[in-house]
Amino acid sequence: MWDAITGWGGWGEVGTGAAWLVTVCLVVTGLLGCVLPVLPGHLLIVLAAVSHRLLLGARSGVEWWTFAVLVALMAAAQAFEFFSGAAGSKWFGGSRWGAAGAVAGGLAGMFFMPFGLVVGPLAGAILCELLFANKQVRPATVSGVGSVVGVAAGMLVKLAVGVLMTLWLLLDILLIG
Repeated sequence: MWDAITGWGGWGEVGTGAAWLVTVCLVVTGLLGCVLPVLPGHLLIVLAAVSHRLLLGARSGVEWWTFAVLVALMAAAQAFEFFSGAAGSKWFGGSRWGAAGAVAGGLAGMFFMPFGLVVGPLAGAILCELLFANKQVRPATVSGVGSVVGVAAGMLVKLAVGVLMTLWLLLDILLIG
């Protein structure tokens, strides 16, 4: 059913309990996805907000600006995660080649989840340091370990952003809306 005043529809047949069940399931799965690389964690939290709004309509409490904030947080977390391996490599003394190798290894590692997300940046940073930066094995390995530390930091940031997104959504539904 379309609500001409708010511009959002609501499925009047769906009860509040069912809407909350869907929302909570999506949020919990989304939070798990922030640490398990096989699930799109932040996207599931955004979908929780969308489904809550669609299922309950204007009485859901979810405002349009919440969608904007959640999408912005999701994009920031994904960008941070993407470059965290390269940042870790640089932080541990790696060259531009090591950072580029960490990014390339992270991209290749996405196809070999979940271990590829750790092994990919490690191997990419080490190989690029050895082959292109002409570093010895020890400094190249330190750069690779730095990329793994960066990836771990990226996962922690992803989880923190997921918790922040969840709190934002719940506050919008329960207090503001």
